Amino acid sequence: MSAPPSLDDLDGIAAIYPHEPDHFSVVRGQIEQRAGLVKTWNIQPGEKVLEIGCGQGDCTVVLATAVGDEGSVTAVDPASLDYGSPYTLGKAQAHLRDSAVGHRIKFVQSDPIAFLQSSTEHYTTAVLAQCSWYFAAPHVFSDILAALLDRVDRVCISEYALTSSDYRAMPHILATFAQATLECRKTTSTANVRSLLAPERLRAAALAAGLAVRAETIMQPPEGMLDGTWEAGYVLSKGFEEEVDKCVSDEREKAVYTAAMDSIRATRDVLKAKGDRVHTMDIWVATFA
Repeated sequence: MSAPPSLDDLDGIAAIYPHEPDHFSVVRGQIEQRAGLVKTWNIQPGEKVLEIGCGQGDCTVVLATAVGDEGSVTAVDPASLDYGSPYTLGKAQAHLRDSAVGHRIKFVQSDPIAFLQSSTEHYTTAVLAQCSWYFAAPHVFSDILAALLDRVDRVCISEYALTSSDYRAMPHILATFAQATLECRKTTSTANVRSLLAPERLRAAALAAGLAVRAETIMQPPEGMLDGTWEAGYVLSKGFEEEVDKCVSDEREKAVYTAAMDSIRATRDVLKAKGDRVHTMDIWVATFA
């Protein structure tokens, strides 16, 4: 097994993450964004990090790189190990456990609050990296922060900003609202956007929980990050259209979804004619203590 990469070795970190050979550039873009977060949060060697909502572990592998052999990352996610594509959580996490930084990582399949209630461990930093929209309801974010209060020295959060300094990301924003609106009609969901919270609401929830803002900024995602392309593509897919038909009967409401899809498609086509594509919206990054 090769030696662990450094935090500046983005190619080396991306190589650790599970991927098909012809998809390396896709992984590289994700890792670049996560490395930007970890540097902005100033995660240090030796830290004991708790990551909430780790998913397949793209941020986990960067955190594990940053904390070094003297540190550790406990990565918690409640999702089924069969969830996720192209690699399930179970396959991705098993791959990372066998990697050069795997000995620094402990994956836990658990509800975050239940996990915190089941132990007394204290962590230097809790990380919630672009995971709040997966929560079943907005109050879950507040509940997690309240459970973290006496267990961590600081809380580092990132989430999509619902704004963009780049017009190419407007389809991503529109797609987000279209998905979130549809999800409000469902009692259960496995969608990417379930609870739509803007930075202002996330900040207010943190302050209400008793946390204090230490730093915050807006980050422009790297060109190689494809989340905007994927989310816009999903809203333009046959699957999303079928979900709308199944969940929405009111003619006026259905027209809103159709208008969103038409707007996204038209903007995507303009970008495509220029040899470009849909980009990812800006990302809010904050540290609380």
